[in-house]
This record gives sequence, C-alpha cells and structure tokens, in this order.
Amino acid sequence: MFAAYAARIDPAHPLNGLEVGDRPAPEPRPGWSTVNVKAASLNHHDLWSLRGVGLDEDKLPMILGCDAAGVDEDGNEVVLHSVIGQSGHGVGPHERRTILTEKYQGTFAEQVSVPTWNVLPKPAGLSFAEAACLPTAWLTAYRMLFTNAGVRPGDSVLVQGAGGGVATAAIVLGRAAGLKVFATSRDEAKRKRAVELGAVDALPAGARLPHRVDAVIETVGAATWSHSIKALRPGGTLVISGATSGDRPSHAELTRVFFLELRIVGSTMGTKDELEDLLAFCANTGVRPVIDEVLPLDRAREGFERLEAGDQFGKIVLTV
Repeated sequence: MFAAYAARIDPAHPLNGLEVGDRPAPEPRPGWSTVNVKAASLNHHDLWSLRGVGLDEDKLPMILGCDAAGVDEDGNEVVLHSVIGQSGHGVGPHERRTILTEKYQGTFAEQVSVPTWNVLPKPAGLSFAEAACLPTAWLTAYRMLFTNAGVRPGDSVLVQGAGGGVATAAIVLGRAAGLKVFATSRDEAKRKRAVELGAVDALPAGARLPHRVDAVIETVGAATWSHSIKALRPGGTLVISGATSGDRPSHAELTRVFFLELRIVGSTMGTKDELEDLLAFCANTGVRPVIDEVLPLDRAREGFERLEAGDQFGKIVLTV
C-alpha cells in the first residue's frame, strides 16, 4: 500500500528522513480493526518523530500520522482515537501509553490498524477531512480548556501562537463555549484571522493584554513562557501541551508563580470519552475544524514543508 513514512532519523533536518512509497498493508490480528483511510491530518508530532523524539531507530521504517477518518471493515464511517495502550483493549493490560507512530504504524497510508476499542463513529455532519483534524490537535485543545483549565462561559483565556493546530482549535472552541478569547501571533495576517474566528482581540507576541486572564493555553514554550505567566490573574491557570520554540525559558517567573498562587498544568492529548464529547460538540454546535490546505497523500512532503515553516493557519490534511 502507498504510505508516507519515516525512513531515517535526522534531528537537524527532519524532512531528510521522510519517504513516500510502498509499505506492507496491516495484518489482521485479534481485537484490532483495519480502517481504509480517507483523510489524515498533520501534527507537529510527525515532525518530532522525524527528529527521533518518541521514535527509536529500531522502529524504522515507521508510517507517520496520528489522526485519521475512514471506513472500517463493515463499511462504517469512523474516526480513530490515536492513543494506544493502558486500556487493556487489543493490547496487554499494562502496556505503556503511546501515540500512533511511536510503537504502532500510523495513518498516512491507505490502511491503518488500531485496537477496535479505539474506533469511534464519525458524525454524519462532519466530512472525512474535518473529522481527521480532531483526534490530536483539537482533542488536545478541548482537554486543555475544559478539563485542565476548568474555564466556564464568561471566563477569559489567552491563546499563544495563533495559527498552530492546537491554538486555532482553542480559539474556535473557546468562542463556541462563551469564553472571552485573546490570541497572540508574530504574524499580522494570523492575528486578523484569529479575530475572524472569534478572538475578541489578537495582539503581537509579548504585547500587554487589556486585563489579566483566567487561563492561558500554551503550546509555544520558551518564547512565550514569561508573557504567559505575566498575563494570568492571581490564582489563574497556565495549561501547557507543547514547546515548539524550546522547553527552557530564560526566565521561569518562579516568584510570580508562588506569590500569585498560579497553577501550571501539563496536558497531553485526551481520553476516548473526551474525543466522543468533542465529536458531539462539533456535531451539535456546527463548529468545524479550520483547515489550511488539503493535499493528496503523494504530496505529503509539501504539507510537511509548510508545517515546518510555520506558514499554515489551521490543519493540513492528506487525503487518500
């Protein structure tokens, strides 16, 4: 079957390890389902995999891709929950949690195999491309906002780095849930787009906000860390799920953290139940993922190049 996969690890130049071509189709196994992929979306996790983060050399070649929507063996339209393990379904009961492409082959292929427990019905109102955006970036944003930040309608939230998949999802979901959303970006066009999607204001990175916020959604890391801490009201919450600019800020702002009794919460992906809730939220409210570009799978490299350059606003989707 045709696939886009990691053939080599190159921390400095990750795209040097990306190949497209034939890979073995998944073999049937008890407790697992094979899904014919219709659409799959890119995440920064795929770039990190090509750098060797979470992916060991002995697992190569590894088909990339965490997210997918498609059709199962019975003809059902489905969405995949990409966190494998710790459920006891289809794997050992004590297997360490992994994301597709760390241990098991991913979704940038004509077919993918996952534990049957990880297969969810796709709402009829969502296209395959839209549904394929949800299981990683949008699920991460959903958990950050509603589980770990614990915000309620009327609360204020700062979303750092408008344009990225998680950040864009947080703006759209926050607006739909009645939050007052602020966003930042170095790019004026991305700031304008953030306002169009529902942010009450979008400011240059590091700019002073009109007032301090109840929560900050942080995926940028070192470059925005100090600003995120300073933007919080006393007792506010910073939720972090990524560090695309690095994980070692020059100033940790520890004095401000303890003096203002701030909460810092790490967040990774989301549960199957949260993905079900997110799918229902989108189906019931009309909220749809923001898609930057749709490309056929054989043009996967173009999508990776755009993701690496940071040129996208929203999700890049590959179709099969």
